[in-house]
Amino acid sequence: MKRYAFIFATTVCALVLTTAACNQKKDQPDKKLQGTWKSKDGLTNLKITDKQFTLDNEPEDYFTKGDTIFTSFEGNLPYTKFLIQKLDEKQLSLMFPDSVAVEFSR
Repeated sequence: MKRYAFIFATTVCALVLTTAACNQKKDQPDKKLQGTWKSKDGLTNLKITDKQFTLDNEPEDYFTKGDTIFTSFEGNLPYTKFLIQKLDEKQLSLMFPDSVAVEFSR
């Protein structure tokens, strides 16, 4: 009887852990971030979809973590980091990897 109780308890714990691991929320891109953006000076165009980050017609894969966008060309390392300084429905301010802040609007 002790053996069956131990096996049952172990199985229940394994199922709970498996369920929790499989149902973790993936980092979904922010819906406010997606769309077509144009820099305030008009020189830079940025298009962000759920899968691609396109800066001046150069599409790259991306993911977000906190307030940072990590991009990579065809999954290659190293990642390029863009820091989101300000984001709302109409404006986006990004700090580029070379520490230049660029403001975008829709």
